[in-house]
Amino acid sequence: MFRGIVVGQGRVIDAPGTDPGRCLSLETRAARLQDLQVGDSVAVNGVCLTVRGRLAPGRWRFDVSTETLACTNIGKLHPDSPVNLEPALRLADGVDGHLVTGHVDAVGHIEQLNDCDNGRQVQISTPGTLHRYLAPKGCVCVDGVSLTVNALTATGFVAHIIPHTLQQTLFSGYQPGTEVNIEVDLLARYIARLLEAGSATDTASCN
Repeated sequence: MFRGIVVGQGRVIDAPGTDPGRCLSLETRAARLQDLQVGDSVAVNGVCLTVRGRLAPGRWRFDVSTETLACTNIGKLHPDSPVNLEPALRLADGVDGHLVTGHVDAVGHIEQLNDCDNGRQVQISTPGTLHRYLAPKGCVCVDGVSLTVNALTATGFVAHIIPHTLQQTLFSGYQPGTEVNIEVDLLARYIARLLEAGSATDTASCN
């Protein structure tokens, strides 16, 4: 589990492309990530990856599955690509963002960016299958960053990026068209599934 609070950025050394079975190699100077061990989980642009090995101080290799390549933007990374990083949540940590699994639902796109006095407003499009999980004042994770949904649009949602988040994450460099990983709120996902199951049960009982 994670909380959507990026602790630092890293740089891709070797990218998997779209080849299943290849690994992703990264380097980072983030202090919170220097004691990683083989088997540890790390959110890379919001994607939960497992440390496969240590290449050198500050450099690690991660396994990447076929499912991850199909559902996220990891396959679009290339050497020197920057990435948001967060280590797995520990029981003693506070949950400053919201509970995030690192299981990305789909890839969305940056539609609009508007600077304002206290940060930047961003409009993001998401696949239609995710719209039912989005709600004003609800939570969503974008490239590993915990955000609050300010408003819904016909194609997705609008969120506000505060100056601190702009400084600490990749949001400062995003442009319209940038692909981002989207993970909807875990609670919303389970509620929707329970409602589906309940509806199916009710229908079956009437037949």
